[in-house]
Amino acid sequence: MSYPILQFGTGRFLQAHADLFISQALACGQALGGIAVVQSTDSPQSSARAAALAHGYRVELRGMQQGQRIEDTVHVNAVQAVWHARHDWTQLRQAMASAVQVIISNTADTGFFLDARDTAALLQTPEATPLAYPAKLVALLYHRWQQQPEAPLTIYPCELVSRNGDVLRTLVSTLAKEWHAPPMFVHYVREHCVWVNSLVDRIVSSPLEPAGAVAEPYALWAIERQPRMVLPCTHPAVIVTDQLAAYEQRKLWLLNLGHTFLAERWQLLGGPADMTVVQAMHTPALRTPLEAVWADEVLPVFDAEGTGAEARGYLEELRDRLLNPFLEHQLADIAKNHGEKKQRRLAPVVQRAAELQLPLAQTQLRNALGL
Repeated sequence: MSYPILQFGTGRFLQAHADLFISQALACGQALGGIAVVQSTDSPQSSARAAALAHGYRVELRGMQQGQRIEDTVHVNAVQAVWHARHDWTQLRQAMASAVQVIISNTADTGFFLDARDTAALLQTPEATPLAYPAKLVALLYHRWQQQPEAPLTIYPCELVSRNGDVLRTLVSTLAKEWHAPPMFVHYVREHCVWVNSLVDRIVSSPLEPAGAVAEPYALWAIERQPRMVLPCTHPAVIVTDQLAAYEQRKLWLLNLGHTFLAERWQLLGGPADMTVVQAMHTPALRTPLEAVWADEVLPVFDAEGTGAEARGYLEELRDRLLNPFLEHQLADIAKNHGEKKQRRLAPVVQRAAELQLPLAQTQLRNALGL
């Protein structure tokens, strides 16, 4: 059996996000086909999870929508094969030379890292399995280029990296050049393969065993429109847009900023070590300053850019998400790398207000940034 979608990553996020969308689309005849998932690690937990995926699993959707509690169970059966990168490398290469039309990945924080043990020798020893994800792509794409260079291929990295498609394309093409691959192959990687920038947004709070997850009802996969792009499915949560930056900005300036500002206030006030986001949202000393920041220091910047209505619509949904009684999202986890997160999530709003010459004091944001 052939599978048109190849997925790198077995984690609970993709289980409750792209895999769930494709499963629901398959039931309506609106998906490209089934998914073959690639397991890259040898941990017993990962192996047990991978073995369970192809038998179907459930996702528990729990949260708030328009003030109403949602508790729903979705059965996901889009994963139809699971291959281990090292043990099933030959099968992977065969799939890449034939049926695969779409690659999806979510390889965690280190997924785009390279490994010095991956060398140019991999192009001459096809039976050897690369270690790093970008190196795996070079080797697999090289084989595909040799077998069917005209066949369409679209790659959807879902890692939380801005312009993730562009970043991965640069990594893979640069690695191919460093390995002295033929110039025509490097051109194939850069120009023939379609590398899609996208934004994923869904809070997946906890795993179910051996596979499955608990997730919030809200879900978004915003995909930047590109010529020759092959979509894995059609689904209400999958938005194809020419304005990906606007989706990224709303998430960064409202959700991510909100999380980090709550963590900032929690640290200043010496809140309970195990306080969660929903507890913070029910604590006036934390929520009141956050609502003031959104209203007085952030939304006016969106208004000045002409996107205030969209930002307010997103914020209405966001409040439901932050008030989700089923999610145990601890502020201590959000506060990790707090200084770096403040620079990435808070500082751009202050900088943009200055660029627009807005008469905003932005006192709370500036205080948090130490300005």
